[in-house]
Amino acid sequence: MGNLKNLAQLILGAFLLTAGISHLGSNRIEFQAQVPSYLPIDPDFVVVASGVVEISLGLLLIITLLIYKKYRRVVGLITAIFFILIFPGNINQYVNQIDAFGLDTDQKRLIRLFFQPPLVVAAIWVSGAGSLVRGIITSKKR
Repeated sequence: MGNLKNLAQLILGAFLLTAGISHLGSNRIEFQAQVPSYLPIDPDFVVVASGVVEISLGLLLIITLLIYKKYRRVVGLITAIFFILIFPGNINQYVNQIDAFGLDTDQKRLIRLFFQPPLVVAAIWVSGAGSLVRGIITSKKR
């Protein structure tokens, strides 16, 4: 199981790194379509900032897998939180029927919404951050 988690963390890190780089270049306009219109911030800034965060998280997932292992759970939890924070962009794309990334029908945009929760779970699972989540929940109950 450990090797599977390690491989999955490496893949997730590479995915985030690649997605982040595409925020800054080839898909910059496409990502702007996902920025919720109610945000009082320039959509291009949001895309660039989220790209930098994705690059950072991707690198950190890889680095904490290979070197700084004691930070692995924290990075996984931060990655899961990031996936939650960007979910409104996917909802915005669906609600406002915005075509981007080949999501040119309501059905495709709706299906895309169901991919975000598994990313949250994956970030927690691959990094072992579940113990941090349980610790936070337990401390709140006291």
